Amino acid sequence: MPEVEIPRRYQGPTQGRARIHVEARTVRECIEAVEAECPGFLELVLDARGGLRRFVRLFINGDVLAADALDTAVGDGDRIQVLAAAAGG
Repeated sequence: MPEVEIPRRYQGPTQGRARIHVEARTVRECIEAVEAECPGFLELVLDARGGLRRFVRLFINGDVLAADALDTAVGDGDRIQVLAAAAGG
């Protein structure tokens, strides 16, 4: 099963869990599976159109995922990292 790593600032819906194993075939399905288990997570990562939010970056096994590549396939043992980029001046 793929594992989703959640940054501290997004752990409210996960009740402090930093890693969640999910059954999914794509990155998008991973995010949706976390949402099914932890309501409120998806809106932190995806916008109303289903695209990646502006200040969120995703990585698969340490490699950055393009914002338009949410349907990239994942497999057993893959690690999806969610990075909440900080903004400000």
